[in-house]
Amino acid sequence: MSDRPVSPAASDAASAPVVVLHESDLTAAVQDGLITATQARDLWARWAALRQAATPAAALPAAHLAGPRFSFTNTLYYFGGMVAIGAMSLFMTLGWEAFGSWGLALITLGYLVACLKVADHLKQRALPVPAGILATLAVVLVPLLVWCVQHIMGWWPPGGPDSFSAYHTHINWRWLTLEFVTLATGVVMLWRYRLPFMVMPIAVTLWYMNMDVANALWSDVGTWDWHFVRDVSLVFGIATVFIAMWVDVRCRRATEPEWRQDYAFWLYLFGTLMFWGGLSLRDSGSELGKALYCLINLVLVFAGAALGRRVFTVFGGLGVAIYLGYLSHKVFGDSLLFPFVLTLLGLGVVALGIWWQRHEAQINQRLGAWLPAGLRPILQG
Repeated sequence: MSDRPVSPAASDAASAPVVVLHESDLTAAVQDGLITATQARDLWARWAALRQAATPAAALPAAHLAGPRFSFTNTLYYFGGMVAIGAMSLFMTLGWEAFGSWGLALITLGYLVACLKVADHLKQRALPVPAGILATLAVVLVPLLVWCVQHIMGWWPPGGPDSFSAYHTHINWRWLTLEFVTLATGVVMLWRYRLPFMVMPIAVTLWYMNMDVANALWSDVGTWDWHFVRDVSLVFGIATVFIAMWVDVRCRRATEPEWRQDYAFWLYLFGTLMFWGGLSLRDSGSELGKALYCLINLVLVFAGAALGRRVFTVFGGLGVAIYLGYLSHKVFGDSLLFPFVLTLLGLGVVALGIWWQRHEAQINQRLGAWLPAGLRPILQG
């Protein structure tokens, strides 16, 4: 029985060396001018789809959510970007308002358009980090532009701050119009550019909004109620964390490389900040309430390990430390043995950290087994 004839093309394909390509190789080809950014994106999407179709879903390893690596170049990018963002937000001085509403609106619009143009150019050159910073700066300029338009049209409610610089320092319900427009614009531009750093102004705006919503709800009362603000912050924090989880699941299940990035980081950060801040301001008068506060923070520590989100672990550990400090100064303040016990406890925590580091992968895997598949921590290669 004779062998089946093999075509020359098949023979060449069988003897050709196997080349492993990564997305960074396509990025380098774009930077060298061999292909365009659009061609690189389409090629990678096509190869990813072919690989997914050829491999059973159960055999696919958990892919790492793409994110910028910590390098000196990226440090320069973010440092320069945060300086520029701060200049048009936190460090906005009264001198800028000498241009008047029309002048400031035109300057802001010019900045915004220029930022988007440069972001488009940088993204075409496969430079996502600086492109994301420039696009984020454009989102940061939106509340200033809305504030100018409101003053030009006479839509600014009377009795509120007369300076935009107060937007980042004063709580007032009149900022809500700026925040709603910023959220809507930020979501649209995030969908347009698909760069994770652009979630940062959205998360910050949600943080601002929780305070301004509280102001709007108790403004008719005429008295400042910190307890109400605290509770609104706690509710907003929980809602933001759930939004972050939803975004996290969507990103992990996405098939397009542009969506398989960590878009949930900033939402987790500010959501946890709002929740933990509101929780920590609840000064319980009973020892049971304070112990419950410590228990919730312990849950945060283990939730951070289960989800692979260290922001939970950091805030949870800080809460436990606050409770131990309370025990040291209030409950056991006159005890001679407590400092020694606390020292042993601290050394025990250090030993626990050493053990945890050695077995972190196994711990995360076991804790993550209690979570839905979409929220389990992604294995780092």
